[in-house]
Amino acid sequence: MALEPLDKALDIAQGMEKRRALDVMILDVSNLMSITDYFVICHGRSQTHVDAVAENIEEYAEERDMRPEHREGKRGSSWVILDYGSVVAHVFTEEARDFYDLERLWEDAAVIEHQTDEQPTTEPDEPTGSDGTP
Repeated sequence: MALEPLDKALDIAQGMEKRRALDVMILDVSNLMSITDYFVICHGRSQTHVDAVAENIEEYAEERDMRPEHREGKRGSSWVILDYGSVVAHVFTEEARDFYDLERLWEDAAVIEHQTDEQPTTEPDEPTGSDGTP
C-alpha cells in the first residue's frame, strides 16, 4: 500500500533525524507547484555528514518501500536531492543551505510540525575507515 505524501515526508524527516541532520524542516508546497507536495530540508556539519544523511534517508525509505525516482549530487557534494515524487528531500551543507535559502524562496509554503520517536544512530558522522566511509 502506497504511503500518503505527508506520511512519506514525515518518514523522510525521521530518516534525516536518525542520522543527526540539523534543522530538519518540512514545507508543504502542494499549493505552490504541481510537481511535488512536500520539501523536506536539512543540513549536515560537513560534506561527509551530508553523504551519510542522504544514504540513511535512502536506506530508511527503502525499508518503507519507497525508492527515489531521481537523485542529484555525488559523494562529497554540498547539496544532495532525493526525489520521491510527492516528496523531495534536500540535504545541504550549512553553507549551501544558507546560499540557496529554499526556506526564503518558498516562504509562502506552510511549515509542517513534526516530531521523531526515533533515537539518533550512534554511528560516527565523520570518516573512520581508510576509504573515507563512516
